[in-house]
Amino acid sequence: MRSRTVAAATLAAATFLTPLTAATATASSDHRPGTGRGWAWGQDRDHRWQPVEPLVVGHRGASGYRPEHTLASYQLAARQGADVIEPDLVSTKDGVLVVRHENEISGTTDVADHPEFADRRTTKTIDGVELTGWFTEDFTLAELKTLRAVERLPELRQENTVFDGAYEVPTFEEVLDERERLSRELRREIGIIPEIKHSTYFDSIGLSMEEGVVQALREHGLNRPGSGATVQSFELTNLIELRRELGLRADSVFLTSSSGAPADLVDAGDPRTYADLLTPASLQELAADVTSIGPSLDQVVALEADGTLGEETTLVDDAHAVGLEVVPYTLRAENNFLPVDYRVGEDPADFGRVLDLAVVYFEAGIDGIFTDQPDLGVAARERFLAEQAEGERRAG
Repeated sequence: MRSRTVAAATLAAATFLTPLTAATATASSDHRPGTGRGWAWGQDRDHRWQPVEPLVVGHRGASGYRPEHTLASYQLAARQGADVIEPDLVSTKDGVLVVRHENEISGTTDVADHPEFADRRTTKTIDGVELTGWFTEDFTLAELKTLRAVERLPELRQENTVFDGAYEVPTFEEVLDERERLSRELRREIGIIPEIKHSTYFDSIGLSMEEGVVQALREHGLNRPGSGATVQSFELTNLIELRRELGLRADSVFLTSSSGAPADLVDAGDPRTYADLLTPASLQELAADVTSIGPSLDQVVALEADGTLGEETTLVDDAHAVGLEVVPYTLRAENNFLPVDYRVGEDPADFGRVLDLAVVYFEAGIDGIFTDQPDLGVAARERFLAEQAEGERRAG
């Protein structure tokens, strides 16, 4: 079990600031390089994923149509054409990796309806935010398996509530097994992009997850560059440790936000924000340890003060210049999540001009996109590629 101290976190952050050394260059030399335009994933004769067209990542599965992070959600995402499925990882009390967007589970399970767990309701501070509810680290796997998933956004996705109570909370191992089964069923490799949630917090309570992630990928033959597996985190220290100390060979993604700072750097007293870490110089340093960045959509195409879509930023070009791919999050079809000028009607739950919006991001040069509605991501990609082909035909 890894035991990260503040000093260790500070050291890792300080190491990140230094020029690339021969050791770090060697560690990253077999990463799949960024190329400057988007990709879909296929395999060559050496069984490495190869760039073809922009990726469609099923965000928490097909969470626009099924309760998120359930096997049913991942199944639907793959069958709708997603190239990759995304499980978020947290830990149980007995150290098992399970799949939930957050360790606080009152919004994604029926735990509040279980009187036997009423006394588990508590208040904790996670990454500086005080939360009250039920937390995975206070339950054994056997106890969590008695719960059932529910729709997290019932006010926007009422149709999904018909599936409340139908599905268990899956383990990471079960999702890896399902990925293999879906790949056989669909006769194409389905990628997987697990996100390690709240790494510093879980490490502080003796439930480090990184070692288990590497072990699981290794056991499934995925701990190698270009395997179709990619590990992601909003924190930096664990990504550096994964690459340099814990034996991660698969690709990795540093997730970012348009505001705030990584929780590990805050914990270590490092003043850098996400914005600081996305300057050209910092991106060059990041490329020693990660394969890609995962920004928010508004870090790729800015939003105006009135909520309308603005202009492209330089982030995609800056990242591609140092060999990093860019796969932003999260394309959602509902008006509630769209720029003002892409909404249709007044109901926040109605679908807006999501296909038109997706094409804007593809035109910005992204290498893929996270989406709650994979079928719409695939449709937008087809439109974008058709428009590209038509433009080339006319120019040729």
